[in-house]
Amino acid sequence: MSTSTTHGTYDLVVVGFGAAGLSAALSYAEATDGRATPTRIAVLERATQEERGGATRWTGAFLRITQDRRLDTDWAEHMGRVSAGLADQEYCRTVERETPRTLSFVEKHGVEIAFEDFPLPHTFDGGTPSMTPPASPRGGGASIVEHLGSALENDPRVDIRYETEALRLTTGEDGTVDGVVVRGADGRTQRLSARAVVLACGGFQGNTEMLTRYVGDRACDLPLIAPGIANNRGDALRMALELGADTAGQFDGIHAEPVDRRTRQADAVLYGFSTGIFVNGRMRRFFDEGRDTWDNTFEHVGYEIWKNQDQEAYWIADGKTLAIPGIMNSLLSDVPPEQADTLEALAGKLGIDAEGLEKTVAEFNAAVGPGEFDPSVLDGKSTVGIEPRKSNWATALDTPPFIGVPVTAAICFTYGGVRTDLDGRVVTPSGTAIPGLYAAGEATGLFYHAYPPATSVLRSLIFGRLAGTHAAVQQSL
Repeated sequence: MSTSTTHGTYDLVVVGFGAAGLSAALSYAEATDGRATPTRIAVLERATQEERGGATRWTGAFLRITQDRRLDTDWAEHMGRVSAGLADQEYCRTVERETPRTLSFVEKHGVEIAFEDFPLPHTFDGGTPSMTPPASPRGGGASIVEHLGSALENDPRVDIRYETEALRLTTGEDGTVDGVVVRGADGRTQRLSARAVVLACGGFQGNTEMLTRYVGDRACDLPLIAPGIANNRGDALRMALELGADTAGQFDGIHAEPVDRRTRQADAVLYGFSTGIFVNGRMRRFFDEGRDTWDNTFEHVGYEIWKNQDQEAYWIADGKTLAIPGIMNSLLSDVPPEQADTLEALAGKLGIDAEGLEKTVAEFNAAVGPGEFDPSVLDGKSTVGIEPRKSNWATALDTPPFIGVPVTAAICFTYGGVRTDLDGRVVTPSGTAIPGLYAAGEATGLFYHAYPPATSVLRSLIFGRLAGTHAAVQQSL
């Protein structure tokens, strides 16, 4: 392996060093191992070696799997419901079918899958609220980057090119993709010839121009949930569209998450909000915090904060939330919530209108209906005669200490992207595969209206592996 080279002829070029790209390159390497003439593989990474891995490096990489390493059995149907039938069901079934093999693939390379304690109910394991802990690689997405990346580093057939951006694809006279033009850290361009190219460099969340074009006004106000996604510039989409590729996914849709405004820590997401309330900068509630479990609502909270609440919101709770065992595990910030014995004192610490907060909390408390508060299930304890309603976990905020976190919405990824077939081949609007061109991960579109979570890293690994394996098989024919 070399990290800088003048070699320009490869059997496979992979654009991107995240979960999808690493899976594609490593799967191809394994499928071509032992050939009489060793294959040549290049992996391109916009970032430096120290910052490699894009969004994957920073994510917790939750995996929507059961204890026996299978995909949530309801996920494909869930995708159909939330997308109003727009999501590709065959793609979803492929994710379901390939989950066990793909987990075995990453585990073989040293990635340890663990089930972590989580204090709130979720629906990762089936369609009803569950306390089964969610799974993730021990060490998060960084574990995927380091273990799969190390396997490639130790393979003499692989060139890893850091600080290298892909500019455009090249094709032969018959339209077959036969290379990619790149620009290195010195600003000079070079054509890398290749028998196949895999686009695995993420969506366009790091490109404000494309975000504004597709997502809408004030997209520039969306902070990035992690620094690595600044390199997700929409290169895959741009290059594939130049060749007439089709698209999939909702192009004005994004996965945004409510994060702590007080920290620069990556992925400082507020998951455990269901038992409190949200207020905006005018001290008014704006969301049904208990309409469903946190995993089915947290991105909707984030989107609402960005789209309609001027990127300013505050989560307010009391001693009953603090008493939930392990609740702090669901608040991923490195800064603990602000805490005070009165709402007035809490407002002072948050820098917000105390009178307005006290009025809203009093109105909310007066609307709380009967029933027993149980944070472990959808308890049906709701408000009456107040808008927005709180459908579950509506309990009066009257028990000191009071806690609060100022939150904003951060973008995680974009929904719209390149369309592929079930082998990861990029296709045209007619469904015809473009010879020699593959795509995987968040570069490809899938989601409409909502993202059923804990599947982005998983589908990236799966379709990276399928693309790399298919490219190897095609080249052996």
